[in-house]
Amino acid sequence: MIKFSICIPAYKSLYLRACIESILKQTLTDFELIILNDCSPEPVDAIVQQFGDIRIKYFKNDQNVGAIDLVKNWNKCLSLAAGEYIMIMGDDDLLAPDYLEEFSKLIDLYPALHVFHCRTRIINDAGETIMFTPAHPAFEHVYDSIWHRLEQYRSNYISDFVYHAASLRKQGGFFYLPLAWGSDDITAFMASHKKGIAHTNKPIFYYRSNALSITSTGNDLYKMAANVGYSKWLENFLTEKPADEDDLVIRQHLIKNQNRLMQKRKRYTMILSMRSNRFKKIVFWYKNRKQFGINAKDILISAIKSLS
Repeated sequence: MIKFSICIPAYKSLYLRACIESILKQTLTDFELIILNDCSPEPVDAIVQQFGDIRIKYFKNDQNVGAIDLVKNWNKCLSLAAGEYIMIMGDDDLLAPDYLEEFSKLIDLYPALHVFHCRTRIINDAGETIMFTPAHPAFEHVYDSIWHRLEQYRSNYISDFVYHAASLRKQGGFFYLPLAWGSDDITAFMASHKKGIAHTNKPIFYYRSNALSITSTGNDLYKMAANVGYSKWLENFLTEKPADEDDLVIRQHLIKNQNRLMQKRKRYTMILSMRSNRFKKIVFWYKNRKQFGINAKDILISAIKSLS
């Protein structure tokens, strides 16, 4: 069996060649590269055809899935993958040469786990490092992951995570939310529910922060609808009592603070939204406040924070 399936749902072509090259330069060579062309009008075909590597498996959607239903492409990749472990790659991001090697070491240390995670180097359009995601403990239970994520002590991206493919399929695949806005979080929470998650603090994934990324683009109503779905998942998850006594304490903290924490997530969504056309977005969110359980104070705080 192939050890790793690296999957690129491809639409943008600007950095695709560099993305593929970074994958093919892996020091650990036991992998397949699945490229799924989402009916792109850009020259994805021509770029892929430049590579003659037999590890590349190229597929094309009959119809464009698009950014809103991005998770459907992730799950199609999962259905196509032959690897024991799977990761999803952005078409404009990069892997360090030892990405798979480091994850392989992590898997050897924690072979029973279903999900593994790495630190990320955030780069700009020129490939220059502008920041890192926060460091993590070597191992943690899901309740710590949820707590720290919702308090915004940390950030992550889908390509930070490597999943045991069979276990991911068993849990229903990648969790669907519009625009995948929080799907990476919840999928990882589900995968680490019973056994926890292991981390490496070596920054072996390179996330390209640019104006074309979903985090930076619009679709505000879809993002806020995803927050509502996230909140419903969390509420349901917290109804189950963990066996570990320490986890019980953190679960109780999450139950007590879940409304505040989810409101914090909604404010973050508005902050991103208000970084362009601020006044227009303030009016927009005020008109839609009841639909998403936000109030004038949330909007005002978000507007002030969007200035920084």
